[in-house]
Amino acid sequence: MKNKRNRYIVTLTFLVCVIIMAFLPLPVYLEQPGAAENINNYVTVQNGNKSKKGKFMLVYVEVLKATPISYLWSFTQKHVDRVSQGEMTGGSTDEDFNRIQDYYMKDAVNSAKYVALKKTGYNVSQKYVGIYVMSVMDNSDFKDKLRVGDIVTAVNGKHYNNAAGYQNALAKLDEGQKVKITYQRGKKKDIVTGKTIKLPGTKRVGMGITLANRSEVKTKKKISANMENIGGPSAGLMLSLQMYSELSKNNILKGRNIAGTGTIDADGKVGDIGGIDKKVISADKAHAKIFFAPDNPVSAAEKKVNPKAMSNYEEAKKTAKEINTDMKIVPVKSFDDALKYLEK
Repeated sequence: MKNKRNRYIVTLTFLVCVIIMAFLPLPVYLEQPGAAENINNYVTVQNGNKSKKGKFMLVYVEVLKATPISYLWSFTQKHVDRVSQGEMTGGSTDEDFNRIQDYYMKDAVNSAKYVALKKTGYNVSQKYVGIYVMSVMDNSDFKDKLRVGDIVTAVNGKHYNNAAGYQNALAKLDEGQKVKITYQRGKKKDIVTGKTIKLPGTKRVGMGITLANRSEVKTKKKISANMENIGGPSAGLMLSLQMYSELSKNNILKGRNIAGTGTIDADGKVGDIGGIDKKVISADKAHAKIFFAPDNPVSAAEKKVNPKAMSNYEEAKKTAKEINTDMKIVPVKSFDDALKYLEK
């Protein structure tokens, strides 16, 4: 009887351990190849031409909360990265983190609209409202004055037309200098005052907050993008190509499955993104024939921190070689680069 009870205890303990290993969430996220999906399913253009054969594909990285088992498994996978909860969310709550990703996506959609409409000759304007507050550093003098989601509309009474304008204005100030920030929270507008700080790892001065553009696009041509639970800015380039394809009489698809990644700004410049190795793998699994990769040089500062740092294009080429794909990796610095390649 005693032996039977001992066996029961051992079995129960084993089952509890298995459950813990399989389901206990760790303060670590796993980034792994996700999927490549037809952007046609997300974008709606008024009287848009969706009859063209082929497709533009949005590629994303899948992010999962690690468990003990999946954490150990990740070490056997070359293209699965482990990211601490602090690195992933920047100390934000899950709610704030999701809002931040949504803000980035809204900015990407607006920039894509503007680029596509302007390129196809439609009357369009973009109004720069201000900058979203994405996070506030613990040592910032604005820690308890600004919140995630607030929109900064002026620094010392002056409004700028992009985030760089605000950053440059702050960079000209001395450390510890008082600065007056005009912001909007919902429908309420207010002004707060705080001191500038030296930004960690740089020689620059700022408020100690991270920012994202908040703009509005005005045009009679209706374009919408229902991105569901997909956040972040990295779909910008592919969104702009899909919108252009539907607006234009020019058949740039030519029956091809085309994937890619990269942010887009109102000038059509393509910016770098993270996890491009995983996106190459996802695009290959979805049978894409072309993959657009941002081709911006690695800065001297990045090289100093990581001598092995590669550009998005270099990393994409390396991954394509590793998985032995015949998918064409195409370097782009702008929307025009991608368009010219497709028109050839």
